[in-house]
Amino acid sequence: MEGWALFLQQLLVICRKEIFNIWKDPATRRIVVVPAIVLGFLFGYAANYNLEDAPYVAEEMSHSQASGELLSRFDGTGLFHAVAYLSSPDEIGTYITRGDAVMAITIPQDFQNRLDRGDTAPVQIITDGRNTMIAGLAASYASHIVSRYNLDLAGRESPVTLETRTWFNPNQITRWFFLPGIIGLLSFAQVFLLAGLSVAREREEGTFEQLLVAPVSPAVILIGKAVPPMLVGFVQCTILLCISYFWFQVPFAGSLATFYLALFFYLLSSTGCGLIVSSISKNMQQVLVYVIVLMIPMALLSGIITPVKNMPAFLQTITYADPLRFALELIRRIYLEGLTFSQLAFNFVPLALISLVTLTVAAYLFRHHMS
Repeated sequence: MEGWALFLQQLLVICRKEIFNIWKDPATRRIVVVPAIVLGFLFGYAANYNLEDAPYVAEEMSHSQASGELLSRFDGTGLFHAVAYLSSPDEIGTYITRGDAVMAITIPQDFQNRLDRGDTAPVQIITDGRNTMIAGLAASYASHIVSRYNLDLAGRESPVTLETRTWFNPNQITRWFFLPGIIGLLSFAQVFLLAGLSVAREREEGTFEQLLVAPVSPAVILIGKAVPPMLVGFVQCTILLCISYFWFQVPFAGSLATFYLALFFYLLSSTGCGLIVSSISKNMQQVLVYVIVLMIPMALLSGIITPVKNMPAFLQTITYADPLRFALELIRRIYLEGLTFSQLAFNFVPLALISLVTLTVAAYLFRHHMS
């Protein structure tokens, strides 16, 4: 018993010492408390898997009382709301591709006549398969609305039948949505970490002073620190692209040139973020903490799991500073939709601006530490 008592007493002393050491350092206190608070609120607001806003377009060719009643059922849910009434099926692609609508409803011209004759009346819905979760939820809610309409209309299940089509991912295979996103996420994590460790490693190993006295300009050193992480990022993205295309057979619909151009701006902005972290960190341990604390919120806010449109307005505003958000949108649209550079030119602007800002800040901090 005395041996156990001594063991517990010694253990208690050591634990108290370690807790005191953790808590007495202001930086460590922030690391313990701040991430828990930030991530707790962020997960609560950003990780939203509910379908809370479902804009749709309607190609309403019947213009009858029955079709108007059916569409009013959608509008009356508080979830679905019409953003446009179309006169041609060719217009559907514009709204779905731009993301202005998650679903299109097509009601044929003879809808009312079929119901009056006691025949089945087909209604077609088209969902956006780029996000399989949203597409599945929208189709499920639409099916429930039509079922209720049928019961109220005729007391039976199927006077109105629902035909569902999914664009960009006909079979709603989840990996078609996630794998292009993983290309962006994993490369971001790796490049961010490598760029972040570059200067901090030099400081910790005592070789940063040698760089300071070397006959090279700060710009050369900064570019030399930026290029290797980007090359690693390109290699990783290529490996992930090959796995996605050849092994999991997710069809690549776009241009490789446009794809790698998007990766260039994305990896450039990721490198800039990493170099900023590296410039303000005293050692590699701090870099790892910064990377973890920053990377999780940036991943959540990117829309890789939860659509950005599902987030509160203030979080949607914050996402404009997240390079991962714009990179994922570009990668998915090139990969799944096959859009060209001319169609996506405007989407490159945010990544270019983020790259310019992060690299400018990194250059300033780097020059400040070298002076």
